[in-house]
Amino acid sequence: MTTKASQFEVHHNGVTISVSRGGRGRPLVLCPGLLTTQADLHELTDLLRRDYDVTTFDLRGHGLSTPADEYTFEAFLSDLDAVMTALEHRSPLLVGHSLGADLAVHYAAEHPGTVAGLVLVDGANPTPEPFLTDADLPDFQAMAEGLRHELEPVKGTPRQVLLNPHDFLDVNLQVEAVRSGILDLYQTIDQPIHLIMSTSMAGTSDDARTRWRNQNWRAGIERLVRERPHVTTSWLDADHRLVLTHAPEIARLICDTQMPRTLDRC
Repeated sequence: MTTKASQFEVHHNGVTISVSRGGRGRPLVLCPGLLTTQADLHELTDLLRRDYDVTTFDLRGHGLSTPADEYTFEAFLSDLDAVMTALEHRSPLLVGHSLGADLAVHYAAEHPGTVAGLVLVDGANPTPEPFLTDADLPDFQAMAEGLRHELEPVKGTPRQVLLNPHDFLDVNLQVEAVRSGILDLYQTIDQPIHLIMSTSMAGTSDDARTRWRNQNWRAGIERLVRERPHVTTSWLDADHRLVLTHAPEIARLICDTQMPRTLDRC
């Protein structure tokens, strides 16, 4: 059995970040992605807490964390930084999904030697071609507007997301810009890195644009592995929601990831 999770808050730069910690074993910090909350990740978190002392949290404007005046990549990175600073963990395994994966890479690059390793789930991908081009903006704008209706029912709950469609689109554009230089950051990280990627990140539609996006996604990881051969990769037959749909497989892959020998095996 796992220990009951404790709840606490981290206050920084005018926002309050909701954090939970529970489990047993080596420390692990789980960073959610954009539009994803701790509540959404409950299945994965519960599985990991069987073998790890897991800390997870809600980014600003998500879940039980408070809204903010700005939603930028740097602001979200400051949320992760504040949580890591507040913890007593020494060299945790840092796991991030989507935007959370990019935040994890930046944190590890900016704070060398502070994490035992990285597990990056469907994010932080140095794709050879931009994933979001001018031609894609209408699709993403429509997606953002669709999310407005999807998120309405969960407002006021642990699954609430307070970003508006403009925020969603703007953060995606920022992530696109950040990923254009992320290959260089990988060069600065000495800790083990394992990526868990979806085969259908852009979905399973058979239209030409979706096929291209999925091919570009795979090409980015192939590019990364060529540049950093020690980076290991697992592929799941899933789309970008894999942290929700394939939690047991992801937990097993995280547990099986080869980290320094000081880390306990599951």
